Amino acid sequence: MNSYEYHKILSPDFPDFLHDYISLPIFQRLDGVGLLCGTDWTRLYSNRFPYTRFDHSVGTALITWHFTHSKKQSLASLFHDVATPAFSHVSDFRNGDAMKQESTEEKTSDILTFDQTLRELLARDGINVCEIRDYHIYPVCDNKIPRLSSDRLEYMFPSAMAMADKIAPRKTWTLDEVKSTYDNIRILKNEDGADELGFLDAQIAEDYCIKFNDIGLLLLKNENKVSLSLLGKILSLAEERKIASEDDFMTLSERRLIQKFTDFEKENPLDEFSVLFRTFTNMTSIIRSEREVSGSYCVSIGVKKRYIDPLVKTRCHDMKVWEKVVL
Repeated sequence: MNSYEYHKILSPDFPDFLHDYISLPIFQRLDGVGLLCGTDWTRLYSNRFPYTRFDHSVGTALITWHFTHSKKQSLASLFHDVATPAFSHVSDFRNGDAMKQESTEEKTSDILTFDQTLRELLARDGINVCEIRDYHIYPVCDNKIPRLSSDRLEYMFPSAMAMADKIAPRKTWTLDEVKSTYDNIRILKNEDGADELGFLDAQIAEDYCIKFNDIGLLLLKNENKVSLSLLGKILSLAEERKIASEDDFMTLSERRLIQKFTDFEKENPLDEFSVLFRTFTNMTSIIRSEREVSGSYCVSIGVKKRYIDPLVKTRCHDMKVWEKVVL
């Protein structure tokens, strides 16, 4: 997928003010962090193309800008993943937060608050850092599952297009289908009177739900649980063996870390780290068992459920109303 063409769909108007913020080192680092949580590095998956947290964050900011034209909300969206370490949500598995996958967000406020260049840009634009360091306060940017928001809308399009060919049962989106779906979305008022992204047409909303939930189920599959938990174990062992540090997970690209892991594995082929790393990179299938299998990496874990139940515009008694439609 061409991320430039995709981002043009999300906002034909790329706001000039974003360029200075995108150029900040704290944001540029995300270009080395994959959206798909390390699955780009294992043969268990055959992802069609790489898509980074940099790409995702720019896309989320463009969606927010397209619907709100608010600099504050767009910047909150742009920086919402600024604290994401290498391999993304793998660190949440390491931190015992597989169900919510929010543990790394705790560092977001400090990163944004103490970056001097960011503060200078914000002062230039008349924005206080407290207005952009928590995107949860803006319901168009983020809200609780199963509501639709710019973050949730953005990550599912490229996730589906990259991952769906191997495991997901249904056809994924093309760029033309992304555009027709996206063009049907507006800011509506939900049952709580808050802004929420929703659809003008129930059929388009239903098709979106089917594809979204297919990928949501893929992310619940045992393949995903094994991949992320095993890579989490590898990262913990890498720290123990001093192959890489926690600071490295926040500063080095995934490609550089994989190279460090590969170098260690070649020099220490019998080490537990090396055995697990070879398993992760080379595995092509998993087995399911009611009990632990000796000599195998086994895991039983609950993970975050991703699903959607969007607003859809309907008509009642010849009056336009916004309603939640269960699909």
